Amino acid sequence: MNRRTSALLSTAIVTGVVAAAAPTATAAPNAVAQGTTTATAPDPFYRYVGSKPLAAYRPGDVLKKRTLNYHVFGIPTPLKAIQLLYRTTDAQGRPSANVTTVVRSQYGDGSKAVSYQSFYDSLSPEDGPSRAIAGNVSLGGAIANAESLILAPLLLKGYDVVIPDTEGQNADFAAGPEYGTNTLDSIRAAIRTEETRLHAGTKFGLFGYSGGSIATNWTSVLAPAYAPELNKQLVGFAEGGLLVAPAHNLKYVDGALAWNGVIPMALIGVSRSYDIDLTPYLSEKGLEVVKDLEHGSIVDALAHHPGMTWKDMAKPEYKDPNSIPPFVAAVNKINLGQAATPTIPGFIGQGNAGWLEGTFNRPPGIGTGDGVMVAGDVRTLARQYCATGNSSIKYEQYDLLSHVGAMPYWAVRAMAWLDDRFAGKAAPTSCGRIPAGNSLEPEKPTVTR
Repeated sequence: MNRRTSALLSTAIVTGVVAAAAPTATAAPNAVAQGTTTATAPDPFYRYVGSKPLAAYRPGDVLKKRTLNYHVFGIPTPLKAIQLLYRTTDAQGRPSANVTTVVRSQYGDGSKAVSYQSFYDSLSPEDGPSRAIAGNVSLGGAIANAESLILAPLLLKGYDVVIPDTEGQNADFAAGPEYGTNTLDSIRAAIRTEETRLHAGTKFGLFGYSGGSIATNWTSVLAPAYAPELNKQLVGFAEGGLLVAPAHNLKYVDGALAWNGVIPMALIGVSRSYDIDLTPYLSEKGLEVVKDLEHGSIVDALAHHPGMTWKDMAKPEYKDPNSIPPFVAAVNKINLGQAATPTIPGFIGQGNAGWLEGTFNRPPGIGTGDGVMVAGDVRTLARQYCATGNSSIKYEQYDLLSHVGAMPYWAVRAMAWLDDRFAGKAAPTSCGRIPAGNSLEPEKPTVTR
């Protein structure tokens, strides 16, 4: 990519972002039953139809590949993108197929790459980054399109970029372990594809904010056991606005003006991932909200039900979510505080001015956050990593920034931090200086009488 091509790409990105002021919703409907979903994408590239069963392939094996122009809000740019359908593993350990996109930097040589985890946060696979890059335009896909503004600087610095559809082909929103396996197998697939020029000697950095931080952290957590050969290639993880203990987040955003919309989104996503049915516990209002959102995105959820609480969504006898056994089991499975400690350096940034985005709660034992993510949970996780053998953890808390506001500030610092890791500089540490946070112990079921 010469300077003229770079200028064309930048122009296309800016034009696309401006055009996104009124994006067109084109998400295809999917079937949902008993908390599960089956995606039927109109693009045949996303379907594996081979005679050989998926279980016969190794995680990360490539099933299909194609090269196309990188699109921004439906506008093709001169940049080429390699898309791969690959075998991976879902949250229940079953073989599945997913898609990732690799964009080669013309200033690089394949020696360094960034796995960028998108914060597209959607319950529709049509909103995934690979579909936006292929030219799909949807309301929920606006975020994945706008993230081109983050990817461009990485490419210009010489990093090849790998962009997995972290939620998988069923859009299992908030199901962290699945985000992690999807991301690790995405990197494996990229390494096993000659056209990407990535290889077993390529150094990788992990980068993600908000929903992307879920994937980034779970990737770093699972790598030593799930993909030990890749763990050796990782230079570090940079993340911000992190979801740690989802049960805490649901209490924190309860009744918020905007972010309470993640309550039904998380219920749907986690139900899909673990094949559980929470509908018997929901009130008429709850069933209505879940039905409206089952194929929606974060755009459809935020500020659509200001002030709505869990009690509004649940039947009276389930006003305490911990009285629902499947709920307790699910949130404990995706609690990062109960997962392993990453072995690679980490940079974690977290806002703490949630009032700026309409979240005023300070629940006992939970406290404040950035509007959706709980700062005390993130502090405890960082402290836990320090205490369990990883002293290369840098933690920053932004007390005057909210979730959305912290993102650009964090991104610049996170990129600089990653640059230093690729340069081989010693990782800075905040260990010993991180304030105490919340308990991350598993949720306990309550008994209703």
